[in-house]
Amino acid sequence: MKNIFKLSFILSLLMGLSYLQAHNLKQSVESEDRSFNNVQRDSYRHPFETLNFFGIKPEMTIVELSPGRGWYTEILATYMYDKGQLIAAAYDPSLGDYQRKSRERYESFLKGNSLYEKVKVVNLGSKLASDGTVDAVLTFRNLHNWLGESYPSIDAIFSQTYASLKSGGIFGVVEHRAEPGTSLEEMKESGYVTEKLAINLAKKIGFELVSSSEINSNPKDTKDHPKGVWTLPPTYTLKDKDKKKYEAIGESDRMTLLFKKP
Repeated sequence: MKNIFKLSFILSLLMGLSYLQAHNLKQSVESEDRSFNNVQRDSYRHPFETLNFFGIKPEMTIVELSPGRGWYTEILATYMYDKGQLIAAAYDPSLGDYQRKSRERYESFLKGNSLYEKVKVVNLGSKLASDGTVDAVLTFRNLHNWLGESYPSIDAIFSQTYASLKSGGIFGVVEHRAEPGTSLEEMKESGYVTEKLAINLAKKIGFELVSSSEINSNPKDTKDHPKGVWTLPPTYTLKDKDKKKYEAIGESDRMTLLFKKP
């Protein structure tokens, strides 16, 4: 009987440790629930280092802007499952066929795993959350998509981000980095954005730049590709043409910027 009680105690202890590990960032990045293809991008996107740099904690309320196919959602939803709240600001499906298909694909991804059942989805371009209630807003490789004339504008998205954040809340940005002096038209065409523009747009709304990091830099990226950033992996717009060359370069050179709301 004593052995049974001892075994029960050990099992309870192990379950408790497992519970704690579920909220450990390293365990979340290494989770078996992540797709194999997504894990292959870790060497370029450095999720553990990036989220550490942004100071993301499991009890936070976080908004992920334009989550795409859910690459970062996989990690964040696992990390914050019990203690935090993840809000995904996905495309408004009423804005067009592309936006509708993107939203449907993302929602289908969420339905594919019970880990994502607590993720709240709102429309990008709408109110993200009640004013002053969010701890952090994150966006990964999206600024170039918001530089055009289409709705919502980058100013609107940054303004909604600012309004949703608590005082002291953080805004984390990862984006393809253009060479200094690149024109706005070149940025729209290539998908690369200058650090100066990104910082100025955030400061114009009221954000303060806290720090920057070279976590996601790639000195091999010459940024002069025929189809812009989409020439590189994982998109390979040129398909098999010079694929080995672009594979050797890897994903784009990226800025990693940390802002805060005063």
